[in-house]
Amino acid sequence: MISKLKQDLPASIVVFLVALPLCLGIALASGAPLLSGVIAGIIGGIVVGFLSQSHTSVSGPAAGLAAVVLASITQLGSFETFLMAVVISGMLQLVAGIAKGGFIANYIPSNLIKGLLAAIGIILILKQIPHAVGFDRSTKGDFTLFPKNGEYSFSELFGIFNYFSLGAIIISVISILIMIYWDKTPMKKVKFFPASLFVVILGVVLNTIYQSYFPNFAITADHLVKIPKFEGLNSLVTLPNFASIGNYHVWIVAFTIAIVASIETLLNLEAVENIDPHKRQASPNRELVAQGIGNIFSGLVGGIPITSVIVRSSVNINSGAETKLSAIIHGVFLLMSILLLSPLLNLIPLASLACILLLTGYKLAKISLFKDMYSKGLNQFIPFVGTILAIVFTDLLIGILIGAAISIFYILKANFKNAYSFHKEKHHLGDTIIITLSEEVTFLNKASIKQTLNEIPSNSTVIIDATHSKYIDYDVLEIIEIFTQTFSIENNITTTVKGIKPFYKEENESHVKSIHTS
Repeated sequence: MISKLKQDLPASIVVFLVALPLCLGIALASGAPLLSGVIAGIIGGIVVGFLSQSHTSVSGPAAGLAAVVLASITQLGSFETFLMAVVISGMLQLVAGIAKGGFIANYIPSNLIKGLLAAIGIILILKQIPHAVGFDRSTKGDFTLFPKNGEYSFSELFGIFNYFSLGAIIISVISILIMIYWDKTPMKKVKFFPASLFVVILGVVLNTIYQSYFPNFAITADHLVKIPKFEGLNSLVTLPNFASIGNYHVWIVAFTIAIVASIETLLNLEAVENIDPHKRQASPNRELVAQGIGNIFSGLVGGIPITSVIVRSSVNINSGAETKLSAIIHGVFLLMSILLLSPLLNLIPLASLACILLLTGYKLAKISLFKDMYSKGLNQFIPFVGTILAIVFTDLLIGILIGAAISIFYILKANFKNAYSFHKEKHHLGDTIIITLSEEVTFLNKASIKQTLNEIPSNSTVIIDATHSKYIDYDVLEIIEIFTQTFSIENNITTTVKGIKPFYKEENESHVKSIHTS
């Protein structure tokens, strides 16, 4: 990890700057003490970052759990009792990981993952536009399109025409232009100083100039980062109410948190692997163990529940992070922020951070992604769009369940015939592994084929024979593509793919574009 410090350190700074207001905002939306969100971010960065196998996933308090946390604190009557439920939920996740419950990650369709990413991107754009123009009515950690207070995100968008800050708009416009054209300047070669870090510094400098020379443009404290003042260790750490361990309601809340947090983590882990340039994979069972230990620690010291978080992870990848050292260092920065750096960080305009998230949202929900999914056929496109609409107009968990139901319908609609053969031939130049696909290869083959390809040793010779295949599901094609274009190259595996057609067609469905490889 140390060898990648040049890439990981600047990425960790950017992730930290984005994560800090999100931690505070999610804690506020959860009805928990503000510092409990930062504590969860610290644990997610340092503890989970150290234990996880994922190179780019970043953990912390999740917006998808805010409603659960808010309702649970109200139901249990005190924050200390709720912390006991967080500790128990971590223990349940730890047991699930040890029992290899992460296998469910292998059965998540890629159209659901890509729909999740695109939906998060759309919500980021909708929720950050008001912050970018200085209209900060909703909290930074609010990712619900239709909040319970009845204030629609669309009404917030219309509200920016009546309530905005010219100073914030100037900072946002300049920041977005800088990030768009950064790669066309000589600064692109300076890997340790990304555009996102530059625009944060620029925001502070411009607002300082406003305050000195253009007071009408100055951004007030309401539109700046707000870190609560540190008043000693007792104000930072809150111990759980251990006497409530026998409370039936505490266990119900613990099971709820464990289930929701585990589902979100496994989905986000798959999503992060999807956008990782190297397509590196981490054990979902190891991730559940890491998250479980993280939630145990978080509950013991006064933090709200944590999961793998796609927003932080996406910013991490887009900022050039190469290893999990970035996530760990970001956790250290969060700790330093509440101990030492609050006066300095409270100078950062929210508009600067909103611009980083706007660009992240755009990268997650590009128009090209929609065109690509449409070209793969309606059996991929409809579940993809359905997942997006469900998440955007409900919430993350309900949206995922609706998207999964749509995907399952199309899976059941396809053929269920499973088969592929694995054969090793001995030659004088070495062994050759031959994987022969059957006539019909469906999504249900995804897990076994994925596992087989990932277990092929380095320096092998592999032939994937699809000569007799009449139909190969897109998810399986994607696994083969990742194997041939990334895994095999990085592991010195000589790969030949035979018989994959330019197009595959299901009955009554559009053409599904295939990969071309040899």
